Amino acid sequence: MADGEGWFVINARESRWRDAGHFGHFTNFEGKKRFRQLGINLNVLEPGQPMGMYHRENKQEDFLVLSGECLLLVDGEERRLRTWDFAHCPPGTNHIIVGAGTGPSVVLAVGARGRTRLVYPVEPLALKHGAGVEQETTKPQEAYANLGAWERCRYEEGWLPDF
Repeated sequence: MADGEGWFVINARESRWRDAGHFGHFTNFEGKKRFRQLGINLNVLEPGQPMGMYHRENKQEDFLVLSGECLLLVDGEERRLRTWDFAHCPPGTNHIIVGAGTGPSVVLAVGARGRTRLVYPVEPLALKHGAGVEQETTKPQEAYANLGAWERCRYEEGWLPDF
């Protein structure tokens, strides 16, 4: 059970999923309690869907493309990623992942937890991909203000590939 204090096993298809609208679908494998040390998300992105808003933080984040193609927007540059590409973003790196190619992509994202200082900088490349802010902010509620609320949903067959 994802809400307990001890260890557990859960299949991604049976985990709690969210429909993040503009930002695709994801599960973080957590129940009502957040993991204390690491945030782990499995993201399903259609072409053109960003994983979130372009940002930097004082913690590292890492991404592994499990299937499909994506774009890594990093420090004002665009880098194409494909299945099994790994992207490491040390603290202070401006970044976001955007779905690309001709079909869905699946990305595993891992980030350190703790007191995180976020900055959402203005970046024309991120704005072009629907993942940017028009005015720099440190407040997530401002960065995501014009986007709909995320809703709980059930996993839909076909989101995750069968390897």
